[in-house]
Amino acid sequence: MAMERTSRIYVAGHRGLVGSALVDTLRDKGYSNLITRTRRELDLMDQRAVAYFFETEKPEYVFLAAAKVGGILANNTYRADFIHNNLSIQNNVIHQSYVHGVKKLLFLGSSCIYPKATPQPIKEEYLLTGALEPTNEPYALAKIAGLKMCEAYNIQYGTDFIAAMPTNLYGPHDNFDLETSHVLPALIRKMHLGKALEDKNWRLIRADLELRPLKGVGGGASKDEILHALGRHGIQATGDQGAMVSLWGSGRPMREFLWNLDLADACVFLMEGHSVRDGGCALNAHINVGSGEEISIADLARCIQAIVGFRGELAFDASKLEGSPRKLTDVSKLHALGWKHKMGLQEGIQELYRWYQGPLGHGLPRSREPQRVHSGNHIEQKT
Repeated sequence: MAMERTSRIYVAGHRGLVGSALVDTLRDKGYSNLITRTRRELDLMDQRAVAYFFETEKPEYVFLAAAKVGGILANNTYRADFIHNNLSIQNNVIHQSYVHGVKKLLFLGSSCIYPKATPQPIKEEYLLTGALEPTNEPYALAKIAGLKMCEAYNIQYGTDFIAAMPTNLYGPHDNFDLETSHVLPALIRKMHLGKALEDKNWRLIRADLELRPLKGVGGGASKDEILHALGRHGIQATGDQGAMVSLWGSGRPMREFLWNLDLADACVFLMEGHSVRDGGCALNAHINVGSGEEISIADLARCIQAIVGFRGELAFDASKLEGSPRKLTDVSKLHALGWKHKMGLQEGIQELYRWYQGPLGHGLPRSREPQRVHSGNHIEQKT
């Protein structure tokens, strides 16, 4: 069933990296009846609250972008949280979508669902053919459960629940917390702080930490406290005129990246024109969403270094975790449906760095500013 411009569309997780891009994209395409809730207004891990929400709001279409996400350090540290929280959110939203007759649901997964040693590029049918990458196994298992739950409901109840498996994402509203962020935003922030350190630009360093403290160390901390906090994250002064940024891993792993607004466009494209019934088979009905292009972490770091203007040394710590050696998705299935990404990686990094600098008062980003999203009588900001 095709979405209409006045259809009641629920975007779960509307203030996150993916959800905020979905709201922007849907509004740009003329969809005017969007339903959103903040975490404070609706705890998606609360079964009764989710059931009441679906009963009263009666969404016709659901984008399930709500999830607990993070980088390699967060995934490996908070393993129980990643599997418990994501399973709870998925179970509640998917089941209530069935109970209350949602016409179509799109579940957002991740390319980390595939085996660590799978052939490259990764086809959808490689799912469950080998062992997962250990550092993010709990998160991957939760996402596998979500897509299989969609398949099971499609087979047993005749629902039209589709699943998109995006590659590594980046873009406006990204997470730049150096404890929990993914690699690309973490590299941007590290280079930004490294450049400020080599320039002895303490005003910029303090502005950055005031907006995004490092484990309680904000812009008002002493220089020694700030230097210690930066050092914990591999950002160090070297002599009078230099700085060094240390990065996790050898730099050799290859990664694929996708602009979050491109993902949102792909998701709306799939909701508008794709159905699990199209292929005649409900099994392995998930679809990879990516650029189909890859870059080594070392080359990514050098690209970001050039864009930020950091002149210092890059050091790679091979003793640290670095995940799968290669993780490139095969996007031929999505290309055959008629969709392809638009944002190139270098241009996207430039856009994201401009966006990052905007709140610090050092140039407005060309990308969309954070928008206020109206939901009933509520005005909500991004999470």
